[in-house]
Amino acid sequence: MRTSPPNSPHIRGNWRRLGSAAAATAALLIAGLGTAAHASAATAPHKVTAQAIAAQVAKAHVQYEKAACGATPKKGFAACNALRVTGGTTAFMEKQAALKGVAAKTISPKAATDDPTGYGPSDIQSAYGLADAAADNGSGETVAIVDAYDDPNAAADLATYRSYYGLSACTTANGCFKKVSQTGSTTSLPSADSGWAGEESLDLDMVSATCPNCNILLVEAKSASDANLGTAVNEAVKLGAKFVSNSYGGSESSSDTTYDTSYYKHAGVAITASAGDEAYGAEYPAGSRYVTAVGGTKLSTSSNSRGWTESVWKTSSTEGTGSGCSAYDAKPTWQTDTGCTKRMISDVSAVADPATGVSVYDTYGDDGTGWGTYGGTSASSPIIASVYALAGTPGSSDYPASYPYAAAGTSALNDVTSGNNGTCSTSYFCTAKSGYDGPTGWGTPEGVSAFTD
Repeated sequence: MRTSPPNSPHIRGNWRRLGSAAAATAALLIAGLGTAAHASAATAPHKVTAQAIAAQVAKAHVQYEKAACGATPKKGFAACNALRVTGGTTAFMEKQAALKGVAAKTISPKAATDDPTGYGPSDIQSAYGLADAAADNGSGETVAIVDAYDDPNAAADLATYRSYYGLSACTTANGCFKKVSQTGSTTSLPSADSGWAGEESLDLDMVSATCPNCNILLVEAKSASDANLGTAVNEAVKLGAKFVSNSYGGSESSSDTTYDTSYYKHAGVAITASAGDEAYGAEYPAGSRYVTAVGGTKLSTSSNSRGWTESVWKTSSTEGTGSGCSAYDAKPTWQTDTGCTKRMISDVSAVADPATGVSVYDTYGDDGTGWGTYGGTSASSPIIASVYALAGTPGSSDYPASYPYAAAGTSALNDVTSGNNGTCSTSYFCTAKSGYDGPTGWGTPEGVSAFTD
């Protein structure tokens, strides 16, 4: 049976039996937040016995225990209590594939090239009506990115991205970029990890693309546990960030309300969290009532007046934006949908589909070869955090997750009305419609007015 590592607050998810296999499997939701566009598919199913499935599952579990619970998990495996984010094969994927008698599908970035092939800053700004705000606003504001482990190439890769797109330099020397540990140290950093490095590059590049004038604070937790990532959020706020993006998550737990008050309840700070990448289902910390839960869309060019069109991101039954009704977190006062008596995910959304992904420059991640095209709600969370920054400092007693609700149904948000991320008994939990829905919330930004008091 899985046990918590030392000082670990809790394990997300409980053991449960799936299907008819004669083995229990972990219900740990290991969503690939920061999913990179992938090229390989699972092999064709073949007949296996229940005994063979049980043996495969047991083997996968042993691999999980050995690989995932160390200080630096094996490449492509989920860390205890949290998730790995960009590429590889998670323990959850291995177990699920074993149950189905198929090979686990490895997720990896599109082949790196000498030049970017995904959306860049001008695309993001055009799609969300941010060009004017991005040119004039953000100066003096700090967007914090919270991730686990160290990316030793973060500053250099960020410099390459910004230089390619003609953005001003953002360096430690000019005060624009700062990288610290969860204790605020600039010298005593966590161990490096290639799995999280790609995530960090994605996050940094999306802040740059959306708010070129913003300062960027990268806070690196010493491991991917709830406690350490939450401590990094607190450190970001302590260091003065009014905008904090979290591109990680896991299945819900009865302890989430405790985490709410310990780590995510910061009045006057816009905290965003990715809704998840494993299609329909609620995750945490997106489920916290104190954060803005950010869903994901497929963003495509169009001949319409906007020049763009969006639908719910869904690649397959197991890959797409998360959404759903929280089992534990109370409903915030500003959320008025009637089908869910507790916290509903999401609030707003932005591009996340790897098939219409964003360009990222990374030399230390799983591919580590330069330009790649990424997706996942890991992209949409820092985009929305940066839109908040463009809109200006939140009111000191406000929880900015409420701001888009005041603009609901107006031209300040692009209503996403097509697509779904799975099947559900209450339609709007998983299916887009006019007005509010779970996968995309109230929609995507059209300028910044929906993200200010």
